[in-house]
Amino acid sequence: MKKLTSITRFLFCILLLISFGCEDNYEIVQKYSYFEPVYTTTAEIRASVGLTPPQTIREAGKIYIKDNWLFVNEVGKGIHIIDNTNPANPIIQGFLTIPGNYDLAVKGNILYADSYIDLLAIDITDKANIKITKRLEGIFSVYNRMGSSIDPVKGIITSWEQKENVMVTTSKGQAKIQPWGGFWFDRGVAFAQLSSVKTAATPGNPSTSGIGGSMARFTIEGDYLYMLDAGSIHSVSIGALNNPVAKTKSMIAWDIETIFPHNGNLFFGAQSGMYIYGLADPEKPNRISQYTHVRSCDPVVVEGDLAYVTLRSGTNCQGFTNQLEVINIKDLTNPVLLKIYPMTNPHGLGIDNKNLFVCDGDDGLKVYDATDHLKISDNQLAHYKNINTYDVIPYQNVAIMTGKDGIYQYDYSNPKDIRQLSRLTFSKE
Repeated sequence: MKKLTSITRFLFCILLLISFGCEDNYEIVQKYSYFEPVYTTTAEIRASVGLTPPQTIREAGKIYIKDNWLFVNEVGKGIHIIDNTNPANPIIQGFLTIPGNYDLAVKGNILYADSYIDLLAIDITDKANIKITKRLEGIFSVYNRMGSSIDPVKGIITSWEQKENVMVTTSKGQAKIQPWGGFWFDRGVAFAQLSSVKTAATPGNPSTSGIGGSMARFTIEGDYLYMLDAGSIHSVSIGALNNPVAKTKSMIAWDIETIFPHNGNLFFGAQSGMYIYGLADPEKPNRISQYTHVRSCDPVVVEGDLAYVTLRSGTNCQGFTNQLEVINIKDLTNPVLLKIYPMTNPHGLGIDNKNLFVCDGDDGLKVYDATDHLKISDNQLAHYKNINTYDVIPYQNVAIMTGKDGIYQYDYSNPKDIRQLSRLTFSKE
């Protein structure tokens, strides 16, 4: 019996040693999707700018109005040129192909647009014969949320190609999953879950400028074009409209997202608050004050002595707050919060003669009489539901609103009887 017990103990020890000795030989098999960067040379990108026949809108980004024309950014691809003489019947006249385009502004007959790292000045006097008058090469930083940058040989990352693979690793060699849901490897970026890629990968006076939405990152004030670039702002002289000249680049804050001009000042919306800058020297905007709020995405518009700011939650915005804030800016050096109104998931907004328009995400477009800024929620004029809304420009009694499925236009000449004029439907392809 003692002999059997000894043998049992011996066998147990052998098994124990084997189990410890084999620990490093365990294999981990993991299937994953990864995205390889697709590069395009700067020469190819610069040669592909040009006017093409009208195209259906698929993914609208920034919007801009100038006289009777509506310019709609097709995210990353270019700009739709729309004749909006009759808001009840907008007509797409052409598509201006601009690779890497996300922002735009217009003054006189010159359209300014980004194209990845470049700024283009484009003469649109003849909408059928558009031509580039100047290109400021390399003015913008090139980066993405994964930290990639321009390759001096390969060019610019213009897209990502999905690949499928199986990774086999040992217990000591397994890849470390990053907080954003993927991991680095030598050829690109891999995602353990495919959904992670979604968060990894945005006639009048000829000397006047147009109007952009609250989500704008370009704006014009006087003879200067101001453009956000990561946490900085570029000041570009456009005294000679067709010949923009880069002047300065100034750091504002790492989290700035939008820019809005008002009475010779610039209002920046940032995830951490609102920044107010003066233009005593238009080449070098100077900070006047900062209004801080909880971390959230934050576009801003201004009318009179009041600033209206929307805060929203979401993956990119990090915060959990969804509200409209009204801020007293009579003393620009000391902005004061006056009132907070709960919202669902507010995005862009606009105000014209106390008519306040709020794009409340999936909760649609909400219109308020803001005459009494302390009772805005009690004075709702209209609520257009079942529309996923993004941004709005109210101007001369017509509100132009972009949603997930189309561009809507509303007549608010009688605020108590707002009427939808048209809907330009997007393609689902």
